[in-house]
Amino acid sequence: MQAPSRWCRWASLPCPSVREAAFMYSTAVAVFLVILVAALQGSAPPESPFLYHIPLDPEESLELSWNVSYPQEAIFFQLLVKQLKAGVLFGMSDRGELENADLVVLWTDGDTAYFADAWSDQKGQIHLDPQQDYQLLQVERTPEGLALLFKRPFGTCDPKDYLIEDGTVHLVYGILEEPFRSLEAINSSGLRTGLQRVQLLKPNITFPATPSDTYTMDIHAPDIQIPNQVTTYWCYIHELPEGFPRHHIVKYEPIITKGNEALVHHMEIFQCAPEMDNVPHFNGPCDSKMKPDRLNYCRHVLAAWALGAKAFYYPEEAGIAFGGPGSSRYVRLEVHYHNPLVIEGRRDSSGIRLYYTDKLRRFNAGIMELGLVYTPVMAIPPRETAFVLTGYCTDKCTQLALPPSGIHIFASQLHTHLTGRKVVTVLARDGREWEIVNQDNHYSPHFQRLGQNGHPQRSGRPEGGHSGRGSGLQLSEISSPPTPRLCLPQEIRMLKKMVSVHRGDVLITSCTYNTEDRELATVGGFGILEEMCVNYVHYYPQTQLELCKSAVNAGFLQKYFHLINRFNNEEVCTCPQASVSQQFASVPWNSFNREVLKALYAFAPISMHCNKSSAVRFPGEWNLQPLPKVISTLEEPTPQCPTSQGRSPAGPTIISIGGGKG
Repeated sequence: MQAPSRWCRWASLPCPSVREAAFMYSTAVAVFLVILVAALQGSAPPESPFLYHIPLDPEESLELSWNVSYPQEAIFFQLLVKQLKAGVLFGMSDRGELENADLVVLWTDGDTAYFADAWSDQKGQIHLDPQQDYQLLQVERTPEGLALLFKRPFGTCDPKDYLIEDGTVHLVYGILEEPFRSLEAINSSGLRTGLQRVQLLKPNITFPATPSDTYTMDIHAPDIQIPNQVTTYWCYIHELPEGFPRHHIVKYEPIITKGNEALVHHMEIFQCAPEMDNVPHFNGPCDSKMKPDRLNYCRHVLAAWALGAKAFYYPEEAGIAFGGPGSSRYVRLEVHYHNPLVIEGRRDSSGIRLYYTDKLRRFNAGIMELGLVYTPVMAIPPRETAFVLTGYCTDKCTQLALPPSGIHIFASQLHTHLTGRKVVTVLARDGREWEIVNQDNHYSPHFQRLGQNGHPQRSGRPEGGHSGRGSGLQLSEISSPPTPRLCLPQEIRMLKKMVSVHRGDVLITSCTYNTEDRELATVGGFGILEEMCVNYVHYYPQTQLELCKSAVNAGFLQKYFHLINRFNNEEVCTCPQASVSQQFASVPWNSFNREVLKALYAFAPISMHCNKSSAVRFPGEWNLQPLPKVISTLEEPTPQCPTSQGRSPAGPTIISIGGGKG
């Protein structure tokens, strides 16, 4: 139960006596903070200043900064509360829910203030965690507000705690407007809450120094007014100088207009197809009817940034080429504004700064697409909680297409549509899983937008099998419009360790999907309500291999439909005029049909797309290929339980301020 109404907000004080009481409360909180700073045990974080920053809420009243200590296997957090009211809760949950969340709470009952490790149940009720794994280090008043410094181990072996892993972490927060008599009186459903998605465990790698011979190029839309709507994709065409020679991009970083840090969600720069010798200037919403059609052919990625990411560096021996012969002079900047409060009149000039050099490095960097072909033969039954689909880059393809020295993967960009929950790519060698290339156990497909007729606005091209991410567009294809595709909300993430891929290696990409809220099967395809399973890996040296993906052989899928018809009274149409999507839509999804489909995907031959950037496959037979044999798999790592030494007390940190009200 909340405290009496005398604990009111400054903006709604009805009378002088209540105003006086509020002043006393504010003074008491200030006194509490002074006493708390003196009483706290612990040390400040060893790394200072904090390297990573992100606004948590659209109003930017909460700002999170953090550092990662791999030797201690802990994260040091600084939570800046710019307008403290009666407290705040902050934490992590599986999908960004305030229910079943791992939380840290600062609150007051009006007389005493508390800090504690807590958790919420499935109804959003807050409970004290008997194992206090959040250690409060310091509370400090700054010119900007109240700064809470605390740390948390990656893993705690507490069943109520969130295991902090590589990949996406869903951060949650809540604002306490009024005091509560106890922690158990707080229910998250009655609070102003929200969530943010970041990669907390940034790679502990040494970034190369920016060479002195680099130039910079800022690509940004000049002083636009952010539309007063929740989601906007803004497109801007930038033209390189006439006769701009070949360069290597060696680094890029975001340029965010001050004050708009919470509104700029992600940005990408695309180079236009080399055949586009003239692209009309455009500066406006990407879904505008005035947008020139030629912008659809600007989709070769040069840079990608998302909220929470820092600068992106290429290895010292490689860079991504742009400019010069065979390269378009036109690039397209795309900025995603997420404006949930529909703020009006905000001006913005955010963009990306490219660092480039004319001293070409030894290797060109490239982008290769791994995973599943965009085809309806790969489908997820409805009402599944964790259905897995897997795509392969086979040993036959890597043996044929990779150079003798192999390639080196240094970054990765994972991608599914709306039902994706986990993505992982594993390197297998000689029949054994060798190492994980990239993994995200809490993948977030949010902030992906719909275009006309339910299609996404991002443009790609038909996968005959080509993804549209590379530079290889044929003149014969310019006359036909590209197929709509989905935007990529995730930044390009540096790998903690470079992964070397040899000839004959296998790259296995698996995606886990949740279709609990769907009544029909979800098939693979370009549409936002269809699904993908993709890993865009960034590597060097660049090869002709741009797409290495697979799908179940279509003929074996038809055998599946014929088989289940024998057990389901011929309910599935197997006539030639029925599409695969129509056939899946007519399947009665009983347990037998589900299990047989899983078995089909686990054992049936596949069709391989081992493609060059021109969408032409490498020579060879690629249909009816056997699944790669994997005789041993990697073991799941066991979380290390921290020692009890240095933990906070078993209960909340309590500071009495009874005598300090005046």
